[in-house]
Amino acid sequence: MKKIRKTSAILLAFIMLLTAAFVGCGKKTETGKTDETKKVESAKIDAIKKAGKLVLGTSADYAPYEFVLIKDGKSEIVGFDIEIAKEIAKDLGVTLEIKNMDFKGLLPALKTGQVDMVISGMTPTDERKKEVDFSKIYYRAVQSVVVRAADKDKYKTVDSLTGKRVGAQSTSIQEGIAKEQVKDAKVTSLAKIPELVMSLKTNKVDAIIMEYPVAKGHVDKNADLAISDIKVGEEDGGSAIGVQKGQQDLVAAIDKTIDRLLSEGKIDKFVIDATSLIQ
Repeated sequence: MKKIRKTSAILLAFIMLLTAAFVGCGKKTETGKTDETKKVESAKIDAIKKAGKLVLGTSADYAPYEFVLIKDGKSEIVGFDIEIAKEIAKDLGVTLEIKNMDFKGLLPALKTGQVDMVISGMTPTDERKKEVDFSKIYYRAVQSVVVRAADKDKYKTVDSLTGKRVGAQSTSIQEGIAKEQVKDAKVTSLAKIPELVMSLKTNKVDAIIMEYPVAKGHVDKNADLAISDIKVGEEDGGSAIGVQKGQQDLVAAIDKTIDRLLSEGKIDKFVIDATSLIQ
């Protein structure tokens, strides 16, 4: 009997030791996350600081968000998104490296680690949230429909665009609006905004859907274009910054910078300054 009790006691002690080991490995923090999860979530900023740079992915054809400025024969990527990115890099204590690519290539580049974050006037749709994580909204803009100035009185409502040729940037929220809100639209999707503008000017499309700051920038530079009275899009849209799934430390750092810039009124200033640079 004593031998059995002794064996049972040893077995019980062994089980308790294993249980403690497993509990220790998965110990919850005060935030409800395991220590291992916290390590993964803090790894991104550590890697960025170790590299000494923050790599930004953008599509520099969306003025005033981001676009190429030619000055004294030299090209530079500018825009209010770029200024926001510079502020994030500054707060992290690193330099900013910009990679310019087609809009449709941004999320694949982010998911494969070619860039650390994406800023490109991107709306955090439910579909995109399945692929990447997003910061809070840093800017909200209404959607506009740009037409040839001669056609402004012709196109005044969404119904007036029924069956017409409507242009939008490939894989953008505007492309979705064109397909979903304009009945029987013949949608032309192009990678670059300047290509869409040229298509409108050369009568290859009848209208283009784009965000108001972008629309205003192009209309101000082209007397033959105009912003119509047509209302499209959703009022709760906005732009946010994309990062890889699970990098909550980077999201938190980005949100902190966004909060600072909003409280200081700097983002509105960035928009005004960027718009004045459009050539």
